[in-house]
Amino acid sequence: MKYSWIALSACLIFWGCGQNSSKQSSDFASLEQPATPESLESGGEPPQGSENLEVKPELIQKKVIKDGRINIKVSELEVTKIRVDSLVARHQAYYSNESLSNSDYESTYNLQIRIPSLNFEKFIEELESGEGEVMFKNIDARDVTEEFIDLETRLANKRDYLKKYNDLLKQAKSVKDILEIEEKSRVIEEEIESAEGRLKYLSNLVAFSTLDLSITKEKGYTYRARNKNDFGERLKYSLSSGWFGFVDFLLFLLKLWPFWILLALMIPLWKRFRAWRKSRRNRTS
Repeated sequence: MKYSWIALSACLIFWGCGQNSSKQSSDFASLEQPATPESLESGGEPPQGSENLEVKPELIQKKVIKDGRINIKVSELEVTKIRVDSLVARHQAYYSNESLSNSDYESTYNLQIRIPSLNFEKFIEELESGEGEVMFKNIDARDVTEEFIDLETRLANKRDYLKKYNDLLKQAKSVKDILEIEEKSRVIEEEIESAEGRLKYLSNLVAFSTLDLSITKEKGYTYRARNKNDFGERLKYSLSSGWFGFVDFLLFLLKLWPFWILLALMIPLWKRFRAWRKSRRNRTS
């Protein structure tokens, strides 16, 4: 009886060891079996580490793009331009575009300024506190945080998939599999470059705000003859000069309106004084 229990126990131990070894061998086989391009494209498990791509709400940093458009009318164009130059240097900004336009009616500086986003509001505040009248102002702020997170998540996933394809390429045996994997890798590499370019572009817009500034100085209209040797052009120039000279003379007379009022009050008094003197002479004679 004692030997039968020992034999039964030995059989149970050998049976359990066989089950464990078969399970370990099947797990090892599943790990050793390489993935294929079809398994990656047909909805297989996502790459390892993708479950860690979730961004905690308290760690999200807002990504805001700020830009603005301002038009200022000034009386001294060059003085104002020098002041804007000093503001650009002080706030570590730079001109991305600068142009000057001249017409018979006005002169305008059109300036596109890239300003560090942290200095954007301070730059506008100091600009408006200077000489000139603000004729137009528009400030926009766009929140692109969601687009940033989406691009970064997609980019991380694509890099993981590209690593998987590179591992598959090392294990590929046939020419067909090699060509197929290389084509898939090429497509993913192009998508990664596109996402990286978009992220770089958005990062630049977030880091540096854009201000389109126009500084305008109005001036009196002056006729300019296209060909001074032509009699018709010279005649039009003479008529234009005479007319504007006449207008300037009228404006000069209007500037003296207090003296005209004083003169209008003094004329009746002078007439009365002369009449009084004349009547006095008549009485004495």
